[in-house]
Amino acid sequence: MLIAVLCLLLLLAAVVVWRGALGSGSAVLVAGARAAVQLAAVSLVIAAILRSGWWTAGFVLLMFSVAAGTSARRIGAPRDVLWVAATIGAGVLPVLTLVLVSGAVPLRPIAVVPIAGIVIGGAMSATSQAARRAVDDLRNRYGEYEAALALGLRQRPAALEICRPAAGHALISALDQTRTVGLVTLPGAFVGMLLGGASPVQAGVTQLLVLIGLLAAESVSVLVAVHLVAARRVHGEWRPAH
Repeated sequence: MLIAVLCLLLLLAAVVVWRGALGSGSAVLVAGARAAVQLAAVSLVIAAILRSGWWTAGFVLLMFSVAAGTSARRIGAPRDVLWVAATIGAGVLPVLTLVLVSGAVPLRPIAVVPIAGIVIGGAMSATSQAARRAVDDLRNRYGEYEAALALGLRQRPAALEICRPAAGHALISALDQTRTVGLVTLPGAFVGMLLGGASPVQAGVTQLLVLIGLLAAESVSVLVAVHLVAARRVHGEWRPAH
């Protein structure tokens, strides 16, 4: 029954995207199929990974590498994957360093993998959204960019004037999630800890750590993404096609 429900929900999403001209319906189906296969594979190997610190570090590095490649493709700049990786890393590294070194999250594989995955995923999404918005704005308002250059602004400040406001919208999801937690949604970390036997206070503190950590990581990644786009390090071709 669960498999049937999952298939129906995936088919519903694909049909809505296809019939609503929102994108490719097949992309929705492929994404769902990939998720199933990948989760099945991870389920088979995660127990072995969590027995070793080295395997855990390698798995986190793999997650980071996949995130960088995915974001670079989503932005439309696969050749700039190293700069995209630097953008994601700029948000992830300080957050993970602080929570692990401080002891807020125990330095054990069972704790490191989930928190690393959550933070990397959030930074990846924020980087993709911010960079895409920045590039789109610079293309759509290229005449304003050229006008700013004519007025004497240098390249990067001129580009930032155009793209920074819209790129900041990439933080809307993280801000809304943080503002409404407990009122609109009960996130997975909170519910999971309650089901695992933790007290409501422990679950709440853990979820707060996740949300604030995500907000910090995504803020840094968005800022770096905007500046790298403005400096033409990520997707440097803005001139609209004629």
